[in-house]
Amino acid sequence: MKDYQYLVDEAYKAAKHAYIPYSKFPVGACVEVRDGHLIHGCNIENAAFGSTMCAERNAVYGAYCQGYTKDDIVALAIVGDGPTLISPCGACRQVLSELLDPHTPVILGARDRYEITNMEELLPRMFLEEDL
Repeated sequence: MKDYQYLVDEAYKAAKHAYIPYSKFPVGACVEVRDGHLIHGCNIENAAFGSTMCAERNAVYGAYCQGYTKDDIVALAIVGDGPTLISPCGACRQVLSELLDPHTPVILGARDRYEITNMEELLPRMFLEEDL
């Protein structure tokens, strides 16, 4: 099994940039792409809560904005500032199910451990383009 601690550490670096005046709960994410680049994301809150953007979506959207696609994404790590493993919200699961290969490793991290999963496990019976 591959050691993803380096990616968890990078996600924690990203969390330092979170804008969290309401929840006070920083979340960080980091996407690794095939050419070795690491793309960071953090949560950005807004007084209009529906306009808030989660760290994992920011990281994956950042990869796409730089020209990468699901075929380029090697892994995604997501970390929070609490004692338990953090997991993507429902909106993020839907977005990630379309923008990641269903078997791309998704690393859910906490300070002292992490767990490797993927979108197939996180969102069984995904609603995708072919379902329209």
